[in-house]
Formats: sequence, C-alpha cells, structure tokens
Amino acid sequence: MICEMCGKDSPGTKAMMVEGTRLMLCPDCAKFGDEYKASSKSGGPAPSRTVIEERLDRREKRMQTRDVYSSAETVEIIDDYGNVIRRAREAKGMDLEQFAKSIQEKKGILAKVESNNLVPDDKLRAKLEKALGIKLTEVVQSGATVGGGRGNGSMTLANFIKKE
Repeated sequence: MICEMCGKDSPGTKAMMVEGTRLMLCPDCAKFGDEYKASSKSGGPAPSRTVIEERLDRREKRMQTRDVYSSAETVEIIDDYGNVIRRAREAKGMDLEQFAKSIQEKKGILAKVESNNLVPDDKLRAKLEKALGIKLTEVVQSGATVGGGRGNGSMTLANFIKKE
C-alpha cells in the first residue's frame, strides 16, 4: 500500500489523524499523527428531535438579516430652533448684543443661529439652553417608516417616474 504522506510503497499502512485529517500512513510516518478512532466522531447517541429543532431555530434566527437602526433613537435639534431662541431671548428682555455678552459668544454667530443659517454645535446649544431655560433638542425614532407598508400611500419608485 502507498503511504499518503511520503508516497512510499509500504507492506502495511495504518489509519492515523494528522492535523484533523485521516491519512493512511506507513510505520515511519505514523509517528507524526495520532491514533485514529473511528467512533470518536459518532460515538454518542443521536441527538433527540427537540435538540435538532432548537438548533434549527437558532440557526434560522442567526441567518435572518437585522436592521440595527430599527430601534435606535437619536437626539436631534428641533426644526425651528432660531425662532425659539429669539422668542426666549426677547422674553428675557435682552437684545442680541446684551445676550451675546452674557453668554460670551459673538453677536454675529448668534444672529446666524437665530436666522437658522447656522446650526449650533453641542457646546453652544448647551449654553443657549441653560441661559434661556429652553430645550432645543428632541428624541427622534430612527428607521421609522412613514406611511407603513405597501398600498397605503407610501412612496414607491413609481412616484418618481414621469409617465407620458
């Protein structure tokens, strides 16, 4: 018989496990492997029906695609933040210049924020909220679909195609 490792023709070969592979080896190459036990893989009793079903269920859950953003909530600045800031400032009785000095910001930056031309960063937003006693953020549910599913007024590709 031919050794599957060295290729020598040997009078007798022996089944051995070499790095997880069953090979028929000559006595010289047998020292590189471990004794092959045929019953090591299928030695135990067969798994029961419920175990198989549980494994299939787990596999099915693992193979499903998940939308990681479906339940994510994000905090975003409100749409009309400029008017909210202006109204709160005027309710305190301050003009833009006085308010800018009180929170140590530039008048031009605050004017841009109040006209919705500049979105305030988190540091400025926190200053404005604290100084004016207002809330400029809201929690938004990400991944929420508008209109739901099919056939109830939701947008489809057909809404964007011109029909002549």
